[in-house]
Amino acid sequence: MATNKRVFTLRLSDEVFDKIGILATNEHRSLTNYIEYVLIRHLEEVEKEQGEIKTEE
Repeated sequence: MATNKRVFTLRLSDEVFDKIGILATNEHRSLTNYIEYVLIRHLEEVEKEQGEIKTEE
């Protein structure tokens, strides 16, 4: 099944990637899935505090 997702590059130090990798492993997630999870959770927290972020879609 095809998905419509954008892809982008993160420019982080090896140390930061290693730390994220440890957290991802602790959550039984892949590195990519963990980063997506953290970003989505953060967006939800911001919207809860400040209201919905409007997009043009």
